[in-house]
Amino acid sequence: MGSDAAAVSTVREAARMTWEESKRVWGIGMPIAIAGLSIYAVGSVTTIFVGHLGNLPLAAASIGLSVFATFSLGFFLGMGSALETLCGQAFGAGQVSMLGVYLQRSWIILAVAALLMVPFYVFAEPLLLAIGQDPAVAREAARFALYILPGALSFAVNFPTAKFLQSQSKVIVPVWICVGSLCFHVALSYLLVTVLGWGSPGAAVAYNLSLWAIALGQSAYIIGWCKDGWRGWSMAAFNDMWAFVRLSLESAVMICLEIWYLSTITVLTGNLQDAQIAVDSLGVCMNINGWENMIFIGINAAISVRVSNELGAGRPRVAMHAVIVIIAESLLIGLLCMALVLIFRDNFAIIYTTDLELQHAVSKIAGLLGLTMVLNSVQPVVSGVAVGGGWQGLVAYINLGCYYVLGLPLGYLLGYKFNYGVGGIWAGMLCGIALQTLILLFIVWRTDWNAEAALASSRVQKWGGTDGTKPLLEDD
Repeated sequence: MGSDAAAVSTVREAARMTWEESKRVWGIGMPIAIAGLSIYAVGSVTTIFVGHLGNLPLAAASIGLSVFATFSLGFFLGMGSALETLCGQAFGAGQVSMLGVYLQRSWIILAVAALLMVPFYVFAEPLLLAIGQDPAVAREAARFALYILPGALSFAVNFPTAKFLQSQSKVIVPVWICVGSLCFHVALSYLLVTVLGWGSPGAAVAYNLSLWAIALGQSAYIIGWCKDGWRGWSMAAFNDMWAFVRLSLESAVMICLEIWYLSTITVLTGNLQDAQIAVDSLGVCMNINGWENMIFIGINAAISVRVSNELGAGRPRVAMHAVIVIIAESLLIGLLCMALVLIFRDNFAIIYTTDLELQHAVSKIAGLLGLTMVLNSVQPVVSGVAVGGGWQGLVAYINLGCYYVLGLPLGYLLGYKFNYGVGGIWAGMLCGIALQTLILLFIVWRTDWNAEAALASSRVQKWGGTDGTKPLLEDD
């Protein structure tokens, strides 16, 4: 075990601890955030190119990307997040040889999950019509969802590889892979949509090829260059499969309930009058919100790595310090993002559309976008702490209650029964996010970090035993 940090008792010690922990977390988090932003930008660039084809194609792309692709992203990200707990704690404890086995096990599970997800795309139109979506929008959205199905399936490869690398703080090469793929995507989208005039199908082809370039690039890097964690293909990947599936499902439920929650706003909005303008205005706001989300997905992963590594190494106080520092800094970033949205509320929609009516509709709900950005600055951080500590099952229940028992019904009442429209739906659902965040903050505040370190040690022994190496996280 590594030696733990000393208790902080003076302002000077607190300042030094904050500086040191900030360097560690942001050193991991910023590359992850850049990679995440690049992946998100693939979808955002697709939306921009399609948006200039007209309001109906924009509505179809908004639903296809913010509902169907987000559904896949949430499911696969959640399933892959089991690796954050297991790989992170095993790496901290020095059990490096198990990381490749965990990765292969996750690939097997997610490949099966990918096959089960295909009908969701095939029957997209009747599903959208069943929940009251505008028929014209539902038809176009279903067609676009099928176009982007291959790209959505790439997440089954992408996320496990990303978690494998992040748990070891190997975050630089994935950045170059993601940024390179984004540049490729912009050029290919311009060629297919603007030059060749392929429209929405061309944008989808570029989307699919770019996402698979990221997934295969990261896999090649692991197999070719990560010899410490990757020891070749192993039949051990099939051992304890059900226990791994259970943890993956707990992670998936936790993450999916968070990611799908905001996606349901777009679906509910499709039932309002003037559905195209309602969906388009919300789609623009969700796209802007997604840019901030990608930053905090990076910070989510970074704090998960820090917590899991330090608990695995038997350094609970260091884990606690990391949590305190990053929550405070994330809140400040969220407040800054809200300020920028409010300052430019009348202008940022121009990026996505030249329609003046749509620009005005976006401006009217920009205040809610700002509040969402503040809440979404803290919520991913505390969720990352939960993943690093292995609390996915508990948080899944919290998410279910806050989001789907409180937030979703409240949003429906405000939007439809009290006739507040898009703003009412969004405001009601923000209440669910606020309650969930407060509950998780309370849990983090009350956590016994020494007990969590003991649980991490037990988990490492259960899942991987020992390979005779020492913990990798010693004090400098």
